[in-house]
Amino acid sequence: MDFSSGRLRQKQARLAGDRRELYPHSLQFYLEPPTENISLVEFESFAIDRLRLLKVVENLGVSHVRTSDTYKTKLGAELRKLKFPYKALAEDDYEARRKDHISHFILRLAYCQSEDLRRWFLQQEMDLLRYRFNELTEGLRQKFLEHVNLSFEAVSEDLKNELANELYTSTPGLTMTKVKEQMFYKVGLADAVDLFRARRVFIKDGFAYVPLKEIDVIVSNNFRAKLSKALALTARALPSIQSDERLQPLLNHLSHSYVGPDYSVQKNTGKISLEQIDALSVKSFPLCMRQLHKALRDNHHLRHGGRMQYGLFLKGIGLTLEQALEFWKKEFIRGKVDADKFDKGYAYSIRHSYGKEGKRTDYTPYSCMKIIMSNPPSQGDYHGCPFRHSDPDLLKQKLQSYKIPLSGITQILELVKGMHYQLACQKYFELTHDVDDIGFSLNHPNQYFTESQKLLSGGRELKKELNNSGNSQQKNNNQESMNSNSTPTSSSTTTDAELEGLEAYFTED
Repeated sequence: MDFSSGRLRQKQARLAGDRRELYPHSLQFYLEPPTENISLVEFESFAIDRLRLLKVVENLGVSHVRTSDTYKTKLGAELRKLKFPYKALAEDDYEARRKDHISHFILRLAYCQSEDLRRWFLQQEMDLLRYRFNELTEGLRQKFLEHVNLSFEAVSEDLKNELANELYTSTPGLTMTKVKEQMFYKVGLADAVDLFRARRVFIKDGFAYVPLKEIDVIVSNNFRAKLSKALALTARALPSIQSDERLQPLLNHLSHSYVGPDYSVQKNTGKISLEQIDALSVKSFPLCMRQLHKALRDNHHLRHGGRMQYGLFLKGIGLTLEQALEFWKKEFIRGKVDADKFDKGYAYSIRHSYGKEGKRTDYTPYSCMKIIMSNPPSQGDYHGCPFRHSDPDLLKQKLQSYKIPLSGITQILELVKGMHYQLACQKYFELTHDVDDIGFSLNHPNQYFTESQKLLSGGRELKKELNNSGNSQQKNNNQESMNSNSTPTSSSTTTDAELEGLEAYFTED
C-alpha cells in the first residue's frame, strides 16, 4: 500500500502551519529580517515589483487625495496586479506576504545609502502601510495593533456614553450617532501628539481619546520612528554588504532603477529627420533635453555629460548613426572645433555609443532616475534634471520664458520643494500639452517624447514620408509606445560600471 500521498498531505499541513506562524498577519512593521535563501533572480524580481508599487504610491499621493475613492481603487488594483497582500487576511496568501516581507528589506538595503533615498523610501512605505491598515476591518485592525504591541485600552461603553458630548465636540467629522457607534481608545499623549496639536481628540487625565478612524495616524508615526531608526542602522552596516560583489551592483542599480522600456534605437531608427529636431525640441522634448538642445545651438558645443545625456536621447528617438554624426559635426564646426578634430576625436565616441566601437555595447538612453541620481552638473554644464539641479529662481525664470502660466509654475515649484522631480516634469508635460491628467507615470525622457508625439498626432501611428527630392515632410515621430510597467529588459539593468567605457570616450571637452 502506498502511503506517500498521506505523508505528503501531512507534510503540507505542517508547512501550512509553519507559514501561518511566520506571517500571522498580512500587515507588519518589518521588525525581523528574512532569514531564508533566495536566488538572485527572485531577489531582483521582488525588489523591482516593490519599487513599481512605491512609485505608484508616490504618484497617486501627489495626484489624488489619499482618502479618495480614486486613490484607493488605483492603489488596490496595483497591489493585486503585483501580487502583494491586499485587504483580507486570507489563509492562502503566504506567497504574497513572503514577497512583501522580503522585498521591503531588499529596498531597505538599496535606499539606505543617502539621506534623499532614505527620506523617499520612508515616505512611500508610510503611505503604503497607512492605506493597507485603513483597508482592514475593525476586527483585523485590532488584531494587528496587538501584533505590533500597540494594544491600547478600549474605552468602555459606559465611559463613552458618559463622555459623549466631550467626544463629539472635540473630534471633528463625527456626529453624535457616529460617536456612539465608533470605538474609542485611551492613548498616551506621547503617541497622540500630532492629533493633540491639531485639536482632533479629547484629552482627559493625560490620555487622548482616539477614535478608531484616527488610529492610523498613531500607527504611521510609530512605524515611521521604527523604520527611520532601522534605515540608519542599515546604513551603518552597509560597508559589510558592499564587499559582496554579487549584491552591490544590484543594490546600486535598484536605487537608480528604471523599470520601464529601454527605448532602444532599433524600434524607431530613421523616424525623424535632422530638420525636425528644432521644432520637436519645443513641442515634444522634456525640459532637460530642451535645455541641452538650446545650449548646443547657442554655444555650438556641449561638455561630455551633456553629450552623453542628449546623444543617447536622440539615438532613442530615432537618429541613425549617420544622422548623429552629421548632426553633431555640423553644430561643432560652427564653434571652435574644426572638421578634422571632430573626425579624429568626437566621431569615435558617437560610434561607440551606437555599439560600433570598443566593447560593441549598444547603449540605451538615460532614465529619469539615472539623470537625477548620478553625475550632477557643475559650472558650464547643461546636463542633469532642471527640476533637481537648477536653482528654484532660475527654474522659475526658465519656465516663464517658455510661457508656462504663473499658477502652473507655482504647482511645479511646490513639487520640486517636496523633491517630487518626476512629478514636476509630469506637471510640465500637462501644462505644455494643455491636458489635465496625462494618465501615466513619467519615468523616462524618451517616454515623454513618445507620449507627446502620440498626443499631438491624436494617437495615430505615423510614418516618415519623403518627397521626390528626399526632404522629409513628416513632422512627427513614430516611436513605439510601451507600457511603463512592462518587464525591464536586460539593457535597462546596465550598471554604472558598464558605462565607464563610454564615459571615457566623452571626456574631451
